[in-house]
Amino acid sequence: MFTNNLITQVLLCFILGLMGFLNSLSLAQHDRERNAFRYLAEDKIDQAYHELKNGKKHTDPAEKNFISILCQLHEGRIDKTLGIAQQAVRDGLPFERLLSEPREWLAPLREYPAFIKWKKEVSPSPLLHGPMLGRVTDTGASFWFRTDGAQEVAVEISGHSGRESIRTRKENRFVGVIELDGLLPGTYFAYQVFVNGEEIKLPGVDFGFRTFPQADEGDKFTLAFGGCAGFVPEYEKTWDLIAGHEPRATLMLGDNVYIDDPKNAQLTGNYCYSRRHSRPEWRKLVAGSSMHAIYDDHDFGTDDCIPGPYFNKPSWKGSVFENFKRNWNNPRMGGGEESPGCWHSFTLGKVQIIMLDCRHYRDLKGKTMLGPVQKKWLKKTLIASDAAFKLIASSVPFSAGVKPGSQDPWDGYPIEREEIFTFIEKEKIEGVVLIAADRHRIDLRKTLRPKGYDLYEFVSGRLTNRHVHPVVQTDGLIWGYNKTCGFSLLRFNTRLKDPVLLMEAFDLSGEKIFSYEIKASTLSFNE
Repeated sequence: MFTNNLITQVLLCFILGLMGFLNSLSLAQHDRERNAFRYLAEDKIDQAYHELKNGKKHTDPAEKNFISILCQLHEGRIDKTLGIAQQAVRDGLPFERLLSEPREWLAPLREYPAFIKWKKEVSPSPLLHGPMLGRVTDTGASFWFRTDGAQEVAVEISGHSGRESIRTRKENRFVGVIELDGLLPGTYFAYQVFVNGEEIKLPGVDFGFRTFPQADEGDKFTLAFGGCAGFVPEYEKTWDLIAGHEPRATLMLGDNVYIDDPKNAQLTGNYCYSRRHSRPEWRKLVAGSSMHAIYDDHDFGTDDCIPGPYFNKPSWKGSVFENFKRNWNNPRMGGGEESPGCWHSFTLGKVQIIMLDCRHYRDLKGKTMLGPVQKKWLKKTLIASDAAFKLIASSVPFSAGVKPGSQDPWDGYPIEREEIFTFIEKEKIEGVVLIAADRHRIDLRKTLRPKGYDLYEFVSGRLTNRHVHPVVQTDGLIWGYNKTCGFSLLRFNTRLKDPVLLMEAFDLSGEKIFSYEIKASTLSFNE
């Protein structure tokens, strides 16, 4: 009896130790500062300090100092925070971070007399984040922003009468969206942003955009897309590189920020979004490119999460989703209150982009990644589209064998994948191209379909992430790359009789490393 009990206790200790070790690996997968913040959210101050002091080498002293500020405030040492804050700003921390999230934690610092004096000297902009362009159509656009407290924000577009304004409010974390309509298709518009009547300008940022062409109008334009955007300051230049190509729209395909904390979705999520939204490189891109986002495991739940078929179970789904909606400027969010999600579709001239939600309703037992409502919507959208190219954007790849032994990509849902592919063939839906992210490398693959046309899938690499995955050789692999962070572009020319899609990949230096051309005629059913 004694021996059995002893063995049981030893095994239990081993299992618990192993679980702790695996959890530490999960935490350490990305950045130490985020991990420390998660510990603070759980009131584990000692573990937060441990992450800062004993973790891997920090590449961003500014962010380390920001977390140190939060640790000091957590212990009530307000007098020590001002010096740390000033050093963080000298190290490159945008001053706006001290005025943003987590607002409640930072309140004692903001109310500290010496900080108030310093703030007057710095005179930061009351526009903390944004403007983020979104919901661009042939006749309209919207503008997202976050302000320092309740403010009156207005947008004025050149050649468009009057200003549209809105007041930001505490209950929405001082986030607001202004929508404008009545614009001319395919036209460039400069715009101005005002806070309390004063014009806002950002260094190196031009406030301007081009409306989309009409649905039946040919055009030449560029789309950018990618995923796996962990916060690594030295890689944030990627946003500048993308902006240099003037993409009409930018598609963020999941793991856009690494939250990995669904039980503290609002708190940790606000921290993660705030540090990205505050980056000057990011603000330059989003001010002029229509932004569209879907989430994946790291910004919806945890690594490889399978949340199940219900819209409100587990209970944290609602909080995660609300935080996602607040921090993006999507034109539509899923199927309404009873079927929430991030799926949506929009058209850019003769190109239709279909953005899928591959997490909210993922159910391995039910053998579905999309859920019934979204799948019905996808089929209906494909049938109704007469676009020359139809991009289906998934957060995880469709192609077989891209993550050997894993059920996290579409390999885990082969029946539903085949259902979608068979539907395309049965309904003779032409022009379909697949794009995805998640794999921390850039891939171009082709899935052979003997009863239809071959399906190309362009998978973006890691935009700003340290973690790298090896290139996996499969029968359908055309090209793969994983040496550096990178981004991908889709260049369309729908003015031609046979419209063309040019796929391009770029490395962290901005050098083009790959290109591949597809004509619309090759994505058709030849009788």
